[in-house]
Amino acid sequence: MTAKAEQRTRALQARIEELEARLAQADKTVQALRDVGLALGSTLDLDQLLALILNKITELLDADRATLYLLDEQRQRLFSRIVIGDEARAIELPVGAGIAGHVAKSGRTIRVKDAYRDRRFQREWDEVTGYRTRSILAAPMKNHVGRTIGVIQVLNKREDKEFSVHDEELLSALATQAAVSIDNSRLFLSVIQKNTQLVETKEQLEHRVSDLKLLFELESAMGRATTMEDLARAVITEAGRACEARAGGMLVDEIEGGLVLYFFDLTALDEGGPMSRRSASSDEPEGVVDAGPPKLEVKRIAMSRGEGVIGRAMAHNEAVVFSLDDSADGAGGEWNRPVSPRLAQMLDAELTTAIAVPLEGEDAVPIGAMALYNSKKPQGFSKDDRALLRLVSANASTALRLFRSRLEREQSERLTTIGRLLSGVMHDMRTPLTVISGYVQLMAAAEDAATREEHARLVLKQFDVISAMQREVLEFARGERSILVRKVYLMKFFGDMEKQLEHELAGTGVTLALELEDRGTARFDEAKITRLLHNLVRNAVEAMRPGGGTVTVRAYRDGSALAISVADTGKGIPKEVQGRLFQSFVTSGKRGGTGLGLAIVKKIVDEHAGTIQVESSDKGAKFTIRLPQESASTRPAPSLDEPQVRLAAADGNATSRAGPDAAPAAQEGAPRRRPASSAPPGERAR
Repeated sequence: MTAKAEQRTRALQARIEELEARLAQADKTVQALRDVGLALGSTLDLDQLLALILNKITELLDADRATLYLLDEQRQRLFSRIVIGDEARAIELPVGAGIAGHVAKSGRTIRVKDAYRDRRFQREWDEVTGYRTRSILAAPMKNHVGRTIGVIQVLNKREDKEFSVHDEELLSALATQAAVSIDNSRLFLSVIQKNTQLVETKEQLEHRVSDLKLLFELESAMGRATTMEDLARAVITEAGRACEARAGGMLVDEIEGGLVLYFFDLTALDEGGPMSRRSASSDEPEGVVDAGPPKLEVKRIAMSRGEGVIGRAMAHNEAVVFSLDDSADGAGGEWNRPVSPRLAQMLDAELTTAIAVPLEGEDAVPIGAMALYNSKKPQGFSKDDRALLRLVSANASTALRLFRSRLEREQSERLTTIGRLLSGVMHDMRTPLTVISGYVQLMAAAEDAATREEHARLVLKQFDVISAMQREVLEFARGERSILVRKVYLMKFFGDMEKQLEHELAGTGVTLALELEDRGTARFDEAKITRLLHNLVRNAVEAMRPGGGTVTVRAYRDGSALAISVADTGKGIPKEVQGRLFQSFVTSGKRGGTGLGLAIVKKIVDEHAGTIQVESSDKGAKFTIRLPQESASTRPAPSLDEPQVRLAAADGNATSRAGPDAAPAAQEGAPRRRPASSAPPGERAR
């Protein structure tokens, strides 16, 4: 073999070795790209994936190390982490600083043969770490839209070589893989985060819907409450059901009644325990069953201030949480009596958990508190339960304030009405007192025993009138509204009225004309109709001052009703008061007038389910009252909603009716007129 042939053989052998090395490198590159591709499809762990890519880059490029920087576009800075000894340290570079910063800014790959001769290189980290950087290859990581999201920087090609164009192409390919993995990871994390947010939002919405449903049910239940007991039952039932409590109570400051606890055993809701149902009404038809929901049985006990969990919440105006597993001061400081002995007996079990919140009134001053006892859940009452109880307490506080305001307003209105009633009674009291005064004077002057006896009878009758007025005030104060309807003989009734009115009209220049067209019987409250007639006649007398005139009282039948009219010959009713005649304290300038007379007349007519009609002209005024006299056989059955009045039969026994009974058939009689005679002196009521 010649030298030339040997030389050719050696060249060929070198070429083969070179090709084999390049093939091995290509296989190595393909394997690395395959590993990275498989990792991209099999793992979502970004740290693990990037570590694999950096290891492959270091291995393929035969370098000392590789570093990955991520770009914060908002702050325009690059971030990375390196390990120095046992300590992980963060690297932060502004975009445009250092080799990596220039790559991030330009978006192009940079190869540096000698780092210390390149002005863009920063030596600070070499000085910190003691590492000597020689050659550098840095490539941008670009996502699918071509935007740079980071930089991969490879340091120190081994054997003091420099990075080649092939290395640059390989790094660019792997940098693209790294960018894809980062984008995928960010997208996945974004989806996970949004899903988490959606789940949290859904849970929050479910909580809000649940809270709104609870508040709606609570408002509905509180709106139906007519007593403090009903209000407490509504609040504790809804709160206990929502928080899964075994018992609950509502403490209320009832001012005059002191502190009262309304306690409820909520296990009855699940176990069918003792419930209190509405009492059956005697007015309900036979066979009708009350379909209303059963009510929790309530235990109403008086409490001392600061007693138990609920008392402490009210006394200190703060939420109180108690758990048997807590430390001695877990319920708050040195307080070691979480429940009163009486309440422990009502729980019929050991107190394990409890939460209580105050019910605030105006100016944040507590007017009560509410508490739940012994959670059904093993972990006890949660933070959500506490938040829910505070939400319920806010609505319950408002309802309690409104309820108390309503009670105070009703009491005030009741006292006002009683005051008006007393004003009317005092107004009408003048009539019997005047009559009594007149007859007493007649008795003093009479020598005949029979005459004195008759006067005494009439005086005693006026005392009955005064007693009836007193009884009316007391019944009204007790919440009773009653009239005493019984059979009245019209001849006797109007005969007594005539004598009383003659005394009323004495010295006024007014003549009384009584036209009794019905001399039979009728049914009405004799004392109240007497008051009615005195008021109407007194108004007629005032209307005819000072010249006098005639007042005509007429009684007659108008169909089935008894009609009574009082007419005068005065100047009529002034126009300015015609629309307000029957309102209290409305008067047209009468001397000593109180404006109560016609208001009392209208009240008496309404109590008899009657009507009153007014006619007025410049020749006088006329008031016509019609009192229904329906028979028992024709009167419709009373409505369940119709107010009941107490009536009395002729023997005085009270019966419950919806209206007055009918009078028997009346006898027709001729009109009777007679002027008022003289009467004994005495102050006449006005």
